[in-house]
Amino acid sequence: MLLGIMSDTHDNLQNLDRAIELFNELKVDLVVHCGDFISPFVMRRLGKLNSKLVGVFGNNDGDRGLLLDIARELGFEIHNMPYELSLDGLKVLLLHGLGSPEFTRRFVEGIAKSGLYDVIIYGHSHMLEQRRVQKCLVLNPGEVFGMLSGRATVMVFDTKTLEVEVKELK
Repeated sequence: MLLGIMSDTHDNLQNLDRAIELFNELKVDLVVHCGDFISPFVMRRLGKLNSKLVGVFGNNDGDRGLLLDIARELGFEIHNMPYELSLDGLKVLLLHGLGSPEFTRRFVEGIAKSGLYDVIIYGHSHMLEQRRVQKCLVLNPGEVFGMLSGRATVMVFDTKTLEVEVKELK
């Protein structure tokens, strides 16, 4: 399965359109969004994806009810975090983040060390991360927004080969 991974769109429609085009060109099977969609119009824009989307709410998502209604209308799934899913036999944990970026990174590391998950995908810090914590692959796609870290990025993850590729949106 080819997985598109994104986070922290923060209403940047130009970068979001680039991400959608990229995921559609690559024919990803599923897109996961690690939260901070922000506005309902972002969810509508995500309707241009040629794949299903599964995501979690972030700390800055405003009208969660409307975001959820639009997601359901589009056939997408949005959950409170954390959310567990199984992809090609991999046990995956999807979350946004908690508190500061440093606390989130330590929190994710603790969960990764538990051995309960094969992959943890998170956002919130706006910083790219790809590392192994014992047997767990930890991924943070950075930010679609592109204004806090200075880079607008997403990831593409092959669940069969476990290969991860960072894609720049600018």
